[in-house]
Amino acid sequence: MSKIRVAVAGVGNCASALIQGVHFYRDAEEGEVVPGLMHVNFGGYHIRDIEFVAAFDVNREKIGRDLSEAIFVEPNCCARFADVPNLGVKVLPGPILDGVAPHMIEPFKAYSADGIEAVDVSEVLKDVEADMLVNYLPVGSREATHYYAQAALDAECAFVNCIPEFIASDSLWAERFKEKGVPVAGDDIKSQLGATIMHRNLVKLCVDRGVVVEETYQLNLGGNTDFFNMTVEERLKTKRVSKTEAVTSMVPYNVPTRIGPSDYVPFLGDKKICYLYIRGKKFGNQPVLISVKLEVEDSPNSAGVVIDVVRAVKIALDRGARGPLISISSYAFKHPPVQVPDSEARKWVEEFISGRRPR
Repeated sequence: MSKIRVAVAGVGNCASALIQGVHFYRDAEEGEVVPGLMHVNFGGYHIRDIEFVAAFDVNREKIGRDLSEAIFVEPNCCARFADVPNLGVKVLPGPILDGVAPHMIEPFKAYSADGIEAVDVSEVLKDVEADMLVNYLPVGSREATHYYAQAALDAECAFVNCIPEFIASDSLWAERFKEKGVPVAGDDIKSQLGATIMHRNLVKLCVDRGVVVEETYQLNLGGNTDFFNMTVEERLKTKRVSKTEAVTSMVPYNVPTRIGPSDYVPFLGDKKICYLYIRGKKFGNQPVLISVKLEVEDSPNSAGVVIDVVRAVKIALDRGARGPLISISSYAFKHPPVQVPDSEARKWVEEFISGRRPR
């Protein structure tokens, strides 16, 4: 199989987990149950077939460094679980646009006052012959996400949108990728075992077992820059939509729901704590209350999912698929073009791998 040439926009904690993970699992044995992976072999592609060919960021202390070093530069605080060799990929200055909120200029060490000029992302993608661009920009980066999506289109490069700005699930953007003849996957990556997927499945369990859900909430705490960025409510609009629809789509009636980041606790670092609450009525109109606490290292929680997405997108490229990739998007993202239960989405992905589903 050919290599999967991946470019990354945003060299933060999630990118760190992904890049470390590719090296951590490069010798994973096929046919064995490997902790942390859904698929060792995905349609003929192993994790070690992924290679990084370009990276873009705005942090003046990451720009110019080899990607293997930049992923450990502060304010990144992702756990260090792999020794990444020199990748021969220098981090390039991407455009700032709205990717840095005013209160994040200093934490992100944005280069705006340092005489550094942004590169032409589209030209870089062409030069390195990238198969796809993975978008890891901060939540609320609408204008910047649109810039990178357009750059991918101009370079005829696939786009993987890991943040809650709607591209794959937006009909206009979806049509642009379809017309250009390249695939797009998104939006808003799910974690391997995170708050949203747990919330979805608990709510669906209630509905399937005849429990009427009366109200529910999901409160999240964390201490990384993602949570600090999200302390400004203006940057949270699409995030709340994405997470809320992921849960309420499992219920065939209206339910009072509150979901989203609730506080930034600096000393938690990359640890994320989630509290779930579901109240309902069961047989005999008797009450039932579900209260759950989930605690995880935040950034590595989505990396295994992205590893599957990257390989699915490569298969789509090999097969000449274009536009939104329905199967992997429904499986891996909170706000996909088509929302289905997780069990159904997993079935779709297996059918896609075998060639029984085109997208």
